[in-house]
Amino acid sequence: MAGEGGYLAAMLIYIGAALIALLAMAWWLRHSWRPVWIWLLVLVGAALLLTPAYPHEGITTLAPALVVAAFQLLTAGPEAAQHAFRPLAVALGLAVLITLFLRLVLLRNGRETTAGRS
Repeated sequence: MAGEGGYLAAMLIYIGAALIALLAMAWWLRHSWRPVWIWLLVLVGAALLLTPAYPHEGITTLAPALVVAAFQLLTAGPEAAQHAFRPLAVALGLAVLITLFLRLVLLRNGRETTAGRS
């Protein structure tokens, strides 16, 4: 079994790879998608990739909730995966709410702002 240093290194590598993948996806789509859709995709991707969960009761280390949910769903059924689905649902809801906030406050269309001034 890996020690605490190995666990920390694995988590840092996983988080770094997820962040690089999300940034690369946003950079790749920046010219073809509207900014609000890019933000939604990046925030939903971050919610899916970076939300942590405990693999089983009594285990003190964390794992990505998506991985835990998938393994628990495939091996022990939907009831066993509920503890990983809950944080994923909260994170996804928060990602959608943040995107809506960004859309209403920061990512306004030029037509809407100029139409309101005239």
